[in-house]
Amino acid sequence: MAEVKASVLHGAKDLRVESRSLASPSADEVQVAVQATGLCGSDLHYHGHYRNGDILVREPMTLGHESAGTVTAVGSGASGLQVGDRVALEVGLPCESCALCQSGRYNICRGMNFRSSAKAFPHSQGTLQERINHPAKWCHKLPPAVSLEQGALVEPLSVAFHAHSRAGLTRETAADATILILGAGAVGLCCAYASRVLWNPKRIVIADIQTDRVDFAVQNGFADVAVTVPLGRPQSIEDKLEYARGVADLVKTAKVPGSDGEVVGEVAATFECTGVETCMQAAIYSTQPGGKVMMIGMGTPIQTLPLSAAALREVDLVGVFRYANTYPKIIELLANPPASSSAEVEGGSSKSRIPDITKLITQRYKGLENIPKAFDMASKVKDEQGNLVIKVFVDMSE
Repeated sequence: MAEVKASVLHGAKDLRVESRSLASPSADEVQVAVQATGLCGSDLHYHGHYRNGDILVREPMTLGHESAGTVTAVGSGASGLQVGDRVALEVGLPCESCALCQSGRYNICRGMNFRSSAKAFPHSQGTLQERINHPAKWCHKLPPAVSLEQGALVEPLSVAFHAHSRAGLTRETAADATILILGAGAVGLCCAYASRVLWNPKRIVIADIQTDRVDFAVQNGFADVAVTVPLGRPQSIEDKLEYARGVADLVKTAKVPGSDGEVVGEVAATFECTGVETCMQAAIYSTQPGGKVMMIGMGTPIQTLPLSAAALREVDLVGVFRYANTYPKIIELLANPPASSSAEVEGGSSKSRIPDITKLITQRYKGLENIPKAFDMASKVKDEQGNLVIKVFVDMSE
């Protein structure tokens, strides 16, 4: 048994660095020194409230699940990895035997055990600790061209890539399509990145209540059109639907930069990344007949939606939960990005430009002892210097 240090949550905003025992890896496991971890929205909920929606923390828990690190030991039966390999950690462990797992949909396995989630008990401890043992099967080797930070970003990117897989479009069918992303946080930007590298659609529109965020998306090549949504707090159902229709009209009438007055119009697919009720309503109103609304954001659990507006135009509402079978493809794309990634197309348009995904990392903190500061920063909109806060990373490399 070895002793490792871990960041442990004991209550709302009560993080402590503690020592815990770590055995040698079992036959099918490898031991990984966790070196790069991004803080996720679910981590923030647990940290701030000691719960995530209806899921309560019932024992001290280590947070973190967007991680990459280096293999330090290999179990006797583990294959494909050796000491010194850098890996991205896929931290959801399904049962692998149920019908869902056998069909490839292991992300919705009823027996899923996911690190840093309090849904299962005992809780599966997260990655904000010096080392962990993890099944070799779920440790994805990183090629030299992919950094540890990029490896950690594979986890949130997987949500976006899985959503695109469920949307059912192809590069050919998306070539003349407009894609809308509601929410310009980390998940929304990951969706924009996925749209760019998988589909390269005619245009990507991104909307948010924060002008700085949508401007960031366009300036860094994640999107082509920025739409700032006016902040509103409608209370009645009628007022919410009126507000949502107004947001949809803002999207449809937004001018396309560099065009001769061209407007966005209706969109082929909307990626709803906020979970806010009025945003889901606006997604339905914005999407063209036969289009898709991808429900990614986990916000308001019970919502009133204009289902007739969807049904009468055959707009599909598609649920998205985590991801399955995404890591190898994303790692390959990060190692070998499309040829169009090197520069903008002629004329200065961001179309065909693959953005630098590490731009999402806006603040970095070093070491376990600074994790409380990292969480405090992740809960802010901007840091002390006025920089946007999008994705906060913890660096635990030696």
